[in-house]
Amino acid sequence: MLRRLRESDAPLMLEWMHDEDLVKDLHKNFASMTIDNCKSFIERAATDSSNLHLAIADDNDEYMGTVSLKDINYDLGIAEFGIVIRRAATGKGLSAAGMKEILGYASLGKELQKPLSQIYWCVDSKNARALRFYDKNGYQRVKIEEYPDLLAHIETSGDYSDEEIKNFVWYNYQV
Repeated sequence: MLRRLRESDAPLMLEWMHDEDLVKDLHKNFASMTIDNCKSFIERAATDSSNLHLAIADDNDEYMGTVSLKDINYDLGIAEFGIVIRRAATGKGLSAAGMKEILGYASLGKELQKPLSQIYWCVDSKNARALRFYDKNGYQRVKIEEYPDLLAHIETSGDYSDEEIKNFVWYNYQV
């Protein structure tokens, strides 16, 4: 199900990036991405020790999406989770399976320097589809301010504004 990204995945990666409905509640301008951006991302992912980006593949080994552990801090045992799938993969259980598998990677240290202890992620409160998915799969919402190590990690990453930290819905998975 999970495998390393390949350059041949780039066109299908670009497909989801240009799907307005899929990316409308994500906090990055994916519509501006090009095939060259996708190829560069895939190339960097092969050697990036602070992020683990893997392809979610179907039974025919076709790229269906990307699942990630990002901004990995091995000293604290913390990483941010991310996932996105193509429209062709929705409703097939691939998101739940991919998420479960990469969380297993985190607990075992598979493809990582060592095991991790906490995985966090956030969702824009307008992203009802994602919130339903995480809630349905039993992941617990948290008040991020109650997790000072996570909050400090998030603040120093520079990936989120103070407003986003305050208003996004946060999840914390203890590995």
